[in-house]
Amino acid sequence: MPETVTYLIVDGENIDATLGNSVLERRPAPAERPRWERLREFAHQTWQQPVKGLFFLNASTGALPMPFVRALLSMDYRPIPLAGTPDQKVVDLGIQRTLEAIAHRPGNVLLASHDGDFLPQIDQLLHGDRQVGVVGFKEFLNAGFADLAGLQVFDIEEDAGCFTNVLPRVRIIDLDDFDPERFL
Repeated sequence: MPETVTYLIVDGENIDATLGNSVLERRPAPAERPRWERLREFAHQTWQQPVKGLFFLNASTGALPMPFVRALLSMDYRPIPLAGTPDQKVVDLGIQRTLEAIAHRPGNVLLASHDGDFLPQIDQLLHGDRQVGVVGFKEFLNAGFADLAGLQVFDIEEDAGCFTNVLPRVRIIDLDDFDPERFL
């Protein structure tokens, strides 16, 4: 029997857009962007199994950000550049198809996205014998994720440690998790 893996599915544009539009309220500087290798390591540590990192990119313009693609490859991600028509959400459609395909094979799933478009596929995965999680900025996750019994929710900054600097987020902090040093 093949070794069980964790499929780490990354909707990078969604994470980046949420970081820029909702957290920073401006375009992120390179030093403020997620450290994707840390997310991969977090996925490995969380369920103690090999990780297959799939990073979805919109390549509908016909161009690829080759320095970023090379960086992803060096971090052992598989870049998946998809192209389609202007009316298609190519990354979302690609991720939906991938989640549907994973439903027919063993493996855990960790989705990095805030997007509610994946709720039906995540719900389907939760009905099997696997661990399923979503990682992002908890306060910006689609509310529908909270309704999915058994879904593990992780914060990309606090739990996964994907940022070098503390982000200027205002959110509810559980007293047990409160570290005043982060605010001094």
